[in-house]
Amino acid sequence: MSLPKQVTKAHGTGNDFVVYLDRSGQYEPTADEVRFLCDRHFGIGADGLIRLTRPDFVSDLSDDQIAQMLAGGARWFMDYRNADGSLAEMCGNGTRAITLFAQREGVADSTEPFRLGTRAGVKILTPRGNMKPYGADVFQVEMGAWKIGELDAYEVTIPGTAGSARGTFIDMGNPHVVAVIEDAFASLPVVEDLDLVTKPVVSPEIESDQNVEFVRVDDIDEAAGTGEATMRVNERGCGETLSCGTGLCATGIVLRAKTGISHWDITVRGGTLRVDVTDEDVKLTGAATLVADITLL
Repeated sequence: MSLPKQVTKAHGTGNDFVVYLDRSGQYEPTADEVRFLCDRHFGIGADGLIRLTRPDFVSDLSDDQIAQMLAGGARWFMDYRNADGSLAEMCGNGTRAITLFAQREGVADSTEPFRLGTRAGVKILTPRGNMKPYGADVFQVEMGAWKIGELDAYEVTIPGTAGSARGTFIDMGNPHVVAVIEDAFASLPVVEDLDLVTKPVVSPEIESDQNVEFVRVDDIDEAAGTGEATMRVNERGCGETLSCGTGLCATGIVLRAKTGISHWDITVRGGTLRVDVTDEDVKLTGAATLVADITLL
């Protein structure tokens, strides 16, 4: 087995992970090991696995990528795997969970910003402590640049569910299609009634598999420049999750494009998070939790 004996269960607003520290680079997991640990019946159960290690211990990174990590001040790397064993470019909730874990393990300062390497570049996480209404051990993540496609260019359906919605492509370092389902041309059920165990279908087909978000606008305060929304998500590689950090950011970007409002409190099944969008970047604010330390047999 290429796993350490000790791992930790963590989550960010219900988006849960098996995490561990690999100081020496000897514990790079296989896809089978990831699938086993993330299995909710035969393993520990998680949406993904995160190995915290040095950038030069990650076998799929090129020399140029490693150099970029180090130039960006990232001495530690979030080696994230989806529950099906596939590599993932980025996970916004995972960055918060692994940073809280890094603080406990003494490789991140509990009061200073932490520069974390990911396959989507270096992310900066700033501790915010306890912060209403987001919870305890809150971090603000600088998620970086984003790209948006043509608004409503895709039809989104769910096999077995009547109706459809229009979706917009967002590149957050990983691919998303965001559908605001109360738009005039949407005919899917309300957000709470969607069947997201079934993988949504996006047409025309996007070359890479993508996460799909379904969103409802709940309130807009134009004077304050803020809004509230509700979101559910089907993530590639693991199905519906209680929260998705990059999906929340993608949602905030689409809502900004449709309404002109840049600051959103978005509620997912795992809690409420803040998304702040500018032309240059997007910031995600939310809580992280360490649940248990586990010894593998």
